[in-house]
Amino acid sequence: MEEQKQNQINIELTEEVAQGTYSNLAVITHSSSEFVVDFVRIMPGIPKAKVKSRIILTPEHAKRLMLALQDNIAKFESMHGKIKVAEGGPTGSMPMNFGGPTAQA
Repeated sequence: MEEQKQNQINIELTEEVAQGTYSNLAVITHSSSEFVVDFVRIMPGIPKAKVKSRIILTPEHAKRLMLALQDNIAKFESMHGKIKVAEGGPTGSMPMNFGGPTAQA
C-alpha cells in the first residue's frame, strides 16, 4: 500500500485550462529529439489561422500518445460507430467550407 502511494502523481487542472481550447487542425513536425504538435483553429472564410497551442514531446511520449489515441478511438468507435474521415485521408487537405452551405451576398 505504501509503495502504491509513492507511485501516484497529483495532477492539478486549473479552471482556465479545464475550459479547453478548440482546434480543428494539428500540424506535426519533428526533429531527431522531439515532436512538435501545433493545434490550430481554422475559421470558414478567414484565410489566416493562428496556432492556439503548441505541445513539445519526446519521441517516446509521442508514441505513447499515439497508442493512447488509437486505444481511445477504438473504444469510441465500438460505442458510437466508425469515425468517418473526409476524402484525402488523415493527411489530406481540409475542405475550407467545412462541409456546410456557402454564404451568398
